[in-house]
Amino acid sequence: MLYRGIALSVAASDSGGGAGIQADLKTFQALKVFGMNVVVGLTAQNSLSVTGIHDTPQQMIALQFDALFSDFEIPAAKTGMLHCPDTIITVAEHFKKHHVKQIVVDPVMIAQSGSQLISDGAVNTLLNELIPLATLVTPNAPEAATLTGQRVESVAEMKQAALAIAAHGCNAVLIKGGHLTHQQKVCDLLYLDGEFTLFEDEWINTQNTHGTGCTLSAAITAELAAGRDLKQAVHFARRYLRLALQHAFKPGHSHGPLGHAVDVPWL
Repeated sequence: MLYRGIALSVAASDSGGGAGIQADLKTFQALKVFGMNVVVGLTAQNSLSVTGIHDTPQQMIALQFDALFSDFEIPAAKTGMLHCPDTIITVAEHFKKHHVKQIVVDPVMIAQSGSQLISDGAVNTLLNELIPLATLVTPNAPEAATLTGQRVESVAEMKQAALAIAAHGCNAVLIKGGHLTHQQKVCDLLYLDGEFTLFEDEWINTQNTHGTGCTLSAAITAELAAGRDLKQAVHFARRYLRLALQHAFKPGHSHGPLGHAVDVPWL
């Protein structure tokens, strides 16, 4: 059989195709996991800016969840951009209603173009309603700083932030260090079962990084859906991300997307 499992993306559409649901589904497909989606919003965006955000009505979000889980067994799900508090609450309620066991929460806040993707007041709702349900939370360093109110500019500060986020009740935290360009290597820090694991790699010289966070969280979700444990899922997801970054390209005038369709040699 072609597919290794089924995974769900709960996120918004990126009209430019490089992030959001589009990046999630491309990642699932590359990793031979069948992707499903709950669309929680639409964005009008390209490589230069986000010019509009439209939130899906809450009833329609609920109907999508109920339609999927009344028919399919879905072992792993991820969230992306959840723009407003009402959407976060609806998503959290339906994860609980349908007893979703593995949830990767990517707390998307700022687009690659610099546009804000989460409304004022939604951060506290994210911390209180959704993060406690998470198998893994995957903030980058600026997102971790927003979630904790702490500076996150070094590995030591990444550790402090991971502990602060985990205190909200989630199972594990992966803080991504791609924004810490003063580091000699790119460093991601996983906090799991009371232990820290530091993943280090050489920098890849590219400015085409649109959708990097969506892609990594989707790859982790795909690997969980395929049966890997969490640490293995992070390891193989990071390998896929690096391949996609090495094949990134620039179809527009600013930061381009990753090469999601890359061959994955270990599958």
